[in-house]
Amino acid sequence: MTQTSTTDTGHTTVIRTPEAVGVFDTFENLQAAFYDLRSVGFHHSDISLLGDEATLKDKLGKSFWQSKELEDDPNAPRAHFVSEEAIGELEGAIAGGFFFVGSYIAMMALLTPASTLAASIAAIAIGGSPSAVIGTLLARRVGQHHKDYYANQIRHGGILMWVRAASEERQALARKIMEAHSGRDVHLHDWSK
Repeated sequence: MTQTSTTDTGHTTVIRTPEAVGVFDTFENLQAAFYDLRSVGFHHSDISLLGDEATLKDKLGKSFWQSKELEDDPNAPRAHFVSEEAIGELEGAIAGGFFFVGSYIAMMALLTPASTLAASIAAIAIGGSPSAVIGTLLARRVGQHHKDYYANQIRHGGILMWVRAASEERQALARKIMEAHSGRDVHLHDWSK
């Protein structure tokens, strides 16, 4: 079922399960295709995207590449799809976490029998506000990194998506969904990674 091949970059393990591959010109089309694939039963782990630029350079040594060159390359690094909603939740967790930690530290400093409620509230506001600002800045950086990841792939010819599909019916379904959401050059190869 699996096969390992040796290349200049090391060992690559491929699975003898066909996979559909396609290129998307917008994040919105990619996301719509992902959600439709998931809604008809494709597992999250059967859907992958091209890894980020740093991983690509590290694994393949390529500083210039085009999506078309990597569609059928078994050494192309893979990544999981991360939705905008998940990034929004992460941003909220980072900002809220920093606010909580700053407020907690300030509150603990004032938890003495002599402290008043007003002093405790002031300490939470004073301690939490700078932490919330730091958390918000870090959260924005995470969100920007996510947007840059997709923008970089679009600059290089489009966002690559691979979908593992064992049966002919699933292969046809994956291709149909990808093409319905403006996937270009959608085709199959007889292995997956």
